[in-house]
Amino acid sequence: MAKPAPEVIRLSPAQLDELIAQLRAHLPDALFELVHAALRTLHWVLEAMELKTTTIARLKRVLFGFKSEKTRQIFPEAADKPDQAPADSSAPPSHKPKRPGHGRHGAVAYTGAHQVHIPHPHLQAGCPCPECGGTLSEKTPARVVSIQAQTLLSATVWNAQSLRCNRCQKVYTAPLPPQAQLAKYDPAVGDMLGMSRYGMGVAMYRLAQWQQDLGVPLPASTQWELMAVAAETRQPIHQAMIQVAAQATLFHTDDTTMRVQSLHREIVEAGDDAERTGIFTTGIIACLDKGLRVAIYLTGQRHAGENLSQVLQRRAAGLAKPLLMCDGLSRNVPKEFEVILCNCAAHARRQFTDVWEAFPTECRQVLENLREVYRHDAQTRQMQLTADQRLSFHQEKSQPIMDQLQRWMIEQIDQKRVEPNSGLGQAIQYMLKRWDALTRFLKVPGAPLDNNICEIALKFAIRHRKNSLSYKTLRGAAVGDFFMGVIQTCRLNKANPVDYFAALRQHAKLALENPMAWLPWNYRQTLASLDTG
Repeated sequence: MAKPAPEVIRLSPAQLDELIAQLRAHLPDALFELVHAALRTLHWVLEAMELKTTTIARLKRVLFGFKSEKTRQIFPEAADKPDQAPADSSAPPSHKPKRPGHGRHGAVAYTGAHQVHIPHPHLQAGCPCPECGGTLSEKTPARVVSIQAQTLLSATVWNAQSLRCNRCQKVYTAPLPPQAQLAKYDPAVGDMLGMSRYGMGVAMYRLAQWQQDLGVPLPASTQWELMAVAAETRQPIHQAMIQVAAQATLFHTDDTTMRVQSLHREIVEAGDDAERTGIFTTGIIACLDKGLRVAIYLTGQRHAGENLSQVLQRRAAGLAKPLLMCDGLSRNVPKEFEVILCNCAAHARRQFTDVWEAFPTECRQVLENLREVYRHDAQTRQMQLTADQRLSFHQEKSQPIMDQLQRWMIEQIDQKRVEPNSGLGQAIQYMLKRWDALTRFLKVPGAPLDNNICEIALKFAIRHRKNSLSYKTLRGAAVGDFFMGVIQTCRLNKANPVDYFAALRQHAKLALENPMAWLPWNYRQTLASLDTG
């Protein structure tokens, strides 16, 4: 006997938020996290199925997991080309080398550790050797690493002794040391909270509970105030970053949905009169000469193309049209500025990984061809080719592969080997429709293959959305955009964000007077010039 269908209850996003807020007050933290995740998952699945924003294959991967979209995972037997000679069975088995960063860290990796120098108790450089009489010289010290646990934020309570006269009642209090007379919260606290919240994804209420357990309470409201002050006092730095980014030769951009409570209430109140109902965080990665990259995050109701237009308004007149890498949505392209459009090969490839189970032979051919192109691109990086050299390399190696792939896809449609409305047919038409933008790397120097760098950057915003549900106001969103942008820019340019924030604190006046000299990629040179000066 078939089970009766369950009653379907439809909740608007506002009703769901209200329900979650009520549950938070009545459930223990661990149970609330479980119930909240289940409700959000159910709401997302129902919405995705109703709006048809995802395929069944992609929905299965999201819900049940998928190890990898790599070709060797989908088609294990295709890991090597079939025309390759078999390996010599007598040769020892080859092991894939570990990627850099996998394994134990040496002592030199602990750059933030407190360094203790221990001299030899009896000997020093220049002394004769006790064994042979030779001269001792300095060598690399023997290092031992000792790691201790500590809290993110610690506190000191200064108990100044107070004495009172029994006759005149006058009170004498011990003078406080200079460090006790500073502000209650050290300026570094706001920066550290911003790193924790927006760089590592630790929700404020979780950190508040952690600090409470450690006996140094720091409510979420106080955390917010400290981060807001830290972000707002650095706005000249942020504006300088955007100004530099506007001059880039290549932009990567994409959107992800976001929640801003104040905007959401306005949309609900407007109802059918709302001009736009979506709320997004746009990620922009601006790539300049010499490998310089700037990350910008902008949250609101504008799409990626509109936000990019706001950035390009600062672009110097006379510069050449920049390259723009994005997915195939028209809303990612600015309307007011001309760009050289590139579309993402990874998005096109994903159309085939979604349907490979139904069309294994056809999808295998597409995936293997694209794999070869990506291997060629990896070779250009290994050889450190210039943009023009990279273009010539791809034209020699990748052009024949892409031309053959295009001919094959056209044949599938023209000779009616594939139903146009099938999953495979739609994947083929997606690529053919965007072929010029997808193959821009074969025509324009410096054109990238995909938008993965921006997809990775947007994980900051997605993690925030998952951990904290939403921003409360646009001001809160601006604070998050600032910290995410600065932290990601530091990491893209191999700068330590903790060191960078420390430099801005120590030289706050100089940084505000000349923000262009205190950006994540050049602040170390500025510090060096101060030391030598």
